[in-house]
Amino acid sequence: MSNVGIVIVSHSPLVAQGAADMVRQMVGEEVPLAWCGGDPDGGLGTDVAAIMSAIGRAWSPAGVAILADLGGAVTNSEMAIEMLPEEQRDLVAVCNAPVVEGAVVAATEASGGSDLHTVRATAEELSP
Repeated sequence: MSNVGIVIVSHSPLVAQGAADMVRQMVGEEVPLAWCGGDPDGGLGTDVAAIMSAIGRAWSPAGVAILADLGGAVTNSEMAIEMLPEEQRDLVAVCNAPVVEGAVVAATEASGGSDLHTVRATAEELSP
């Protein structure tokens, strides 16, 4: 059985990488994990192609949960999902949760074998 994958999307590559490092240190290697951040020119921002690539790196037959830091990251994550093959779209969800805490909680839930719906709901419990 495969675990839900986690993708971290931030406007800052350092924030995305730092959150991913925390997930790895706290959860280990049991969960497929990828991150992306910054715009194609190296500045702050997000990039739909980079998000699609991260989804591919974290892909799991159980699905992928995306944690995004700001509105633009959420919008671009949703655009990336729309560009996926139809059979994958329903297996990718953007979580309305804080990036760092949400990624750690989502990965912890995923490492226990929970399905995408449960992983997303658990991360979203952190939202105000």
